[in-house]
Amino acid sequence: MIRTLYYNAKGSLTTDVPQAHWRTVLRDEGGVLWVDFGAENAEKVEPVLRETFGLHSLAIDDALRETHVPKIDNWQNSVYVCVHAVVFDEKTLALTTNEVDIFLGRNFLVTLHWEPVPAIDRMWRHVGDDHGGQRLGHGSDHLLYDLLDLIVADYMPVIDKLDDALDRLEDDVFDRPTPLTLNQIFSAKRALLRLRRIVTPQREVLNRLARDDYPFIDPKDRVYFRDVYDHLVRLADLVESLRDLVGGAMDTYLSVVSNRTNDIMKALTVVSVLMLPISFLAGFFGMNFTGIPFGDNTLLWLAVVSMILVPAAMLAWFKRRGWW
Repeated sequence: MIRTLYYNAKGSLTTDVPQAHWRTVLRDEGGVLWVDFGAENAEKVEPVLRETFGLHSLAIDDALRETHVPKIDNWQNSVYVCVHAVVFDEKTLALTTNEVDIFLGRNFLVTLHWEPVPAIDRMWRHVGDDHGGQRLGHGSDHLLYDLLDLIVADYMPVIDKLDDALDRLEDDVFDRPTPLTLNQIFSAKRALLRLRRIVTPQREVLNRLARDDYPFIDPKDRVYFRDVYDHLVRLADLVESLRDLVGGAMDTYLSVVSNRTNDIMKALTVVSVLMLPISFLAGFFGMNFTGIPFGDNTLLWLAVVSMILVPAAMLAWFKRRGWW
């Protein structure tokens, strides 16, 4: 799917600009064209990026054929930015990242993604409902800031959901840990590891946008990118804190399971020890020999009473010593 938004120098907004008119639109130095390619065939997109927008072949190859961690490249006539949006499943605690490739030019912004990105859809609606596209009127660099701000804003709900999931897992660990609890802890650990691998380089991308000189970014707009950078710094700190919580939950799970195993072994040991005098007396008086001593009924009852009293006395002694 290909979507277009065009804000001309006169202040009017046009949607769904035909591809044949893109070159004419790009000659409008005071306008801004945003083209969004969603799950389009690479063979179809490549000639458009090369011939219409004049993008470098290496930058096009990076966007269409390679998967990257967040990065930024400064080309002669454009700035290539690769960022990642995140999708989180609360049931399975699985985190999915969707790569978004962005080309920023003097009066255009091109976005490419292979999966639906909610932040781009929200941004598209905001621009369309913004009284004729006032957001586009601030320039393509400000449009890039708005888009990156929405993508990063989607990280915080994921952090909150992971925090809530870890709280529930800690309660499960202390209540009644099961192998399912361990699997969920591992799922949360994998989600946080993937999130850390995205947040850290993406933070550096925003740092470069906020501090380095780029031909298509107004120095006055760097402060906006610095604001998004500050959000990512805080997110990186939160991710590290949650990773510590996951490690603590794992250690607690292993400790609780070990304690339960020790309790079970202690109970079985006590039962075995209590059965020893009973087994001894039953074996001693149960020999099939005639004329053995103590074979009358009085001593038989004495043996039965001993089988009851001796284990009971041993159990009382175990409790007094704190072994049971």
